[in-house]
Amino acid sequence: MTPLRLGYLYGLGAYLLWGIFPLYFKLLRPTGPVEILAHRVVWSVVFVALLLGAMRNIGFLRRLGRRPRALAGIGAAATLIGLNWFTYIYGVNSDRVVETALGYFINPLVVVLLGVVVLRERLRRVQWIALGVGALAVAVLTIDYGRLPYLALVLAFSFGGYSLVKKQLGLPAAEGLFVESAMLILPALAYLGWLTSSGEATFGHVSAGHTTLLVLSGAATAVPLLLFAGAANRLPLTSLGMLQYVAPVLQLACGVLIFHEPMPPARLAGFALVWLALIIFTADAVRQTRQTRRARRAHLAATSPDALPAPR
Repeated sequence: MTPLRLGYLYGLGAYLLWGIFPLYFKLLRPTGPVEILAHRVVWSVVFVALLLGAMRNIGFLRRLGRRPRALAGIGAAATLIGLNWFTYIYGVNSDRVVETALGYFINPLVVVLLGVVVLRERLRRVQWIALGVGALAVAVLTIDYGRLPYLALVLAFSFGGYSLVKKQLGLPAAEGLFVESAMLILPALAYLGWLTSSGEATFGHVSAGHTTLLVLSGAATAVPLLLFAGAANRLPLTSLGMLQYVAPVLQLACGVLIFHEPMPPARLAGFALVWLALIIFTADAVRQTRQTRRARRAHLAATSPDALPAPR
């Protein structure tokens, strides 16, 4: 199998798993969002530690300990991904799956906005148009909801900020996830200990299947991230960008078709504006990538030895 085809399989696997997360988290009821988050952190550390041990790659911790700036960056990433996980779990278990799907639809636009604000990147006119349409969509949805769609915005900005920090750190997926989760494990263990001592913990008190699902939340967290890392190393950025819409489409389908959440006309219009912004943004990215490739091929052809005049 070619690396490109393997990359597509990895990417599709990651986004399919992320797309059916609402079904998984619904099965964890009656556990509350904070308890689910705590278990997700603890079992992620356990799962990734076992994985790194099997890969014999624990030595990276010593190297990382000599990089205080990297540790500070990982702390910021841990805070952002913890906020993202909690918001998503809360959204799913409070019957707002459609709004969580909206967050991941607008996430690419937020990433572009962060590039402008934080990295001082310059946008093309078409990209500004896409951002403008996305802002109009948020305004329409605010009118529909009677409030800002804050769950969607928190998800989009927390994951966008997390992606920005991760890009600057450049850590491999397994190692990065291990350290991020390890930074959150003390408050997670403290919270689980408090729940257990007060008799309010659900772990081990609902059913064997429920307990197993809580334990498997670590693997459910790590596996899509590892698949995504495998895809990112093999696919062009535009291909990876196109695949990212698989997850929110599936999440939206779960919310509307399986959990029967309402989708009134005004809300549908807001989503349609988001999709229009994404179409504009993606079409521009594909066009720009093709132009860059053509320019690179023309440059290589012009500078290759065969293109030089023969010596006299």
